[in-house]
Amino acid sequence: MFKDPAANQLIKYKESSQGNIPLLRTGNGVRIANKTSSITVGPRGPILLQDNTLIDEMTHFNRERIPERVVHAKGAGAYGFFEVTHDITRYSKANIFSKIGKKTNIFVRFSTVAGELGSADTVRDPRGFAIKFYTEDGIWDLVGNNTPVFFIKDPLFFPSFIHTQKRNPVTHLKDADMFWDFATLRTEITHQLMILFSDRGIPDGYRHMNGYGSHTFKLVNCNNEVVYCKFHYKTDQGIKNLLDDKATHLASTDPDYAIRDLYNAIECKNYPSWTFYIQVMTIAQSETFKWNPFDITKIWPHADFPLIPVGTLVLNKNPDNYFNHVEQVAFNPAHMVPGIEPSPDKLLQGRLFGYGDAHRHRLGPNHLQLSVNCPFKMINQMINYQRDGLMTINNQGSGPNYYPNSFCGPEQYPAAHQSTFFLSGNADRYEPLNEDDFGQPSIFWRRVLNAEEKKRFVNNLVDHLKYASTFLIERAVCNFTHVDIELGQQLTNRLHQVGVRINFLGKLANL
Repeated sequence: MFKDPAANQLIKYKESSQGNIPLLRTGNGVRIANKTSSITVGPRGPILLQDNTLIDEMTHFNRERIPERVVHAKGAGAYGFFEVTHDITRYSKANIFSKIGKKTNIFVRFSTVAGELGSADTVRDPRGFAIKFYTEDGIWDLVGNNTPVFFIKDPLFFPSFIHTQKRNPVTHLKDADMFWDFATLRTEITHQLMILFSDRGIPDGYRHMNGYGSHTFKLVNCNNEVVYCKFHYKTDQGIKNLLDDKATHLASTDPDYAIRDLYNAIECKNYPSWTFYIQVMTIAQSETFKWNPFDITKIWPHADFPLIPVGTLVLNKNPDNYFNHVEQVAFNPAHMVPGIEPSPDKLLQGRLFGYGDAHRHRLGPNHLQLSVNCPFKMINQMINYQRDGLMTINNQGSGPNYYPNSFCGPEQYPAAHQSTFFLSGNADRYEPLNEDDFGQPSIFWRRVLNAEEKKRFVNNLVDHLKYASTFLIERAVCNFTHVDIELGQQLTNRLHQVGVRINFLGKLANL
């Protein structure tokens, strides 16, 4: 019977061991004489507390799990490299882009967003696509998804939004009312819903989907000239998506389908790759752009801001241990290198704090010392004045732990200074004004989806929406009618076919 590389992993390990069986030891390195029975008083007596082999085993077992990620809990990852193929030094001074042919090691983690660790890989959900670049200037984390937009634009809504994707705190069940109540009250979510309930909502594994940095960033060149930027990575394998029937079948027969597919492709040397692009917008263009350029629920049209090729991402090595690498990897949008800076994008600004805080809770204050997270190209240098804490691996030797000092401690590097920018305005809580939540979804419906894709979109949407309360269904149909009247009518017709009656004409009269 044929076994794929993932199923054959233990056989491969045994073959590589060449019959050399190591001695079994406790956590403190002492050889274990007997691993088949605990120490007892006589053959039927109680166990003795002095059985350190048992205590060592059980206490570690009780602590084997770390807190699950609140979002992006289940995923897959791999190592590889980024290679520059086109010169963009006119836009950015980042060393990673310094010359054509330059290679930088990377680690990529793919994930589903809303599901728990045991959830299926083939659910209708955005996919995380996070890249860690191990540059000579430190770690650059580009943390994005497989969609160019997101559900919300203000981080204040992020906890509430994620709660609606998770489980009802009373029933511990997914709740359509929670989802659609929030979605219909925050109309900026419409653009992402158009993508999520289209064919793109269930990628065929991780190799056949695009990735996006999603947020707007700043690029700064050697002359301290600034442009705004969006990052894109297009799959070289071609886009493939799963329709509902196949996705449902895989969820029951192979819930780890995407993880298995990525692992086996790399083991078979069928290395997946993506072409890396940027979009560039000048400061002047940002001031006259039709939409808010820092609104993550909007795209920058390619006709106005064409894709500029930069390089290639290639994944060519599976992790040798899932927990060490995929589970403990920690991405943080605040990790940028000189030449790449944050923009006023509100959601990005919130993530600059939120991600690092999550990692310090989940992994501890020294998570950046773990091998998968550390800036290994400078690990032997004294980096900063941070010391001690839980799970310290590298405590930076015998140098001083305070600044300033007179004892050869590390010094400032003024050349790493970020670009200067001017801010003005009254500090207040500003509601979005006239930000056109339906214009780009209308373009998606009218120009991107063909007739068959529109039909599947309506079916997918109704299959989820029909479980919500009637007033929420009516509110959702009203919102989608703002996208296009034809869409509203098709939703109403399909809802009637599945036995859901709504007052669409009454709602339409009020548009």
